[in-house]
Amino acid sequence: MRTVYVNGVFCPENQGVVSIFDRGFLFADGVYEVTSVLDGKLIDFSGHMARLRRSMSELSIPAPASEDELLSIHRQLVDKNALAEGLIYMQVSRGAADRDFLFPAGDIRPSLVLFTQTGQLRDRPAAKTGLKVVTLPDLRWARRDIKTVQLLYPSMAKTEAKRRGADDAWLVEDGFVTEGSSNNAYIVNADGALITRPLSHAILPGITRSAILRLATETGLTVEERPFSIEEALAAREAFITSASSFVMPVVEIDGHKIGDGAPGEIAGRLRAIYIDEAVKTAV
Repeated sequence: MRTVYVNGVFCPENQGVVSIFDRGFLFADGVYEVTSVLDGKLIDFSGHMARLRRSMSELSIPAPASEDELLSIHRQLVDKNALAEGLIYMQVSRGAADRDFLFPAGDIRPSLVLFTQTGQLRDRPAAKTGLKVVTLPDLRWARRDIKTVQLLYPSMAKTEAKRRGADDAWLVEDGFVTEGSSNNAYIVNADGALITRPLSHAILPGITRSAILRLATETGLTVEERPFSIEEALAAREAFITSASSFVMPVVEIDGHKIGDGAPGEIAGRLRAIYIDEAVKTAV
């Protein structure tokens, strides 16, 4: 049985509880981060902490603990669960208060919950076969740059993609791809340029995204941060996604159309290998 962390206490997962008045439960009034673990170490931890601070600041949620305390909790969960490879999910909500649409006044203690998930990250079969995606309208709220726990539409999109025989969905707004249901989206055009949407309120500022764009530039790739259309994606040489749990994952089919030759692309594969190598070296 897993050991989890709930508001200051490590406990068995079947004993971890939060209040029914927690605003994360009632209003999705909370934020989260997911940190990958390889070889028992945390990947891109400082980046996740920086984004967590920004998300909490945008919603005026006070920090439930210092960064050093959060690092200690993560490390203790790795040890207590003997986690060699997998994920640590961390959620911070505004806390428990009587149900009211207004943010509660006065001193309210944020809720802090963490748990582990085991899983294969480094050698996922999809990295060799590629993903199939379908496109769906982006019907999420307008502040997608904040990593909130209101994930109902992404869940609906993933479920619809599965129903259509695909692995995931790319979301489209005004004719342009915003991002995947839980990842950032990229294409490589015929000239070999890597294209991905620029940061704005429309997409999440991915931690892996930031690393991949830096690594791509360092390896001599041309990077264009601009919107791309579905038509441009269908004509691309390669396509792929990035996220904390998938690293770099090739996309070989969009809406039933093969991308390139229908096999994982060389650039996506190279970036995945470089990213994993650096991530392991810099893990904490």
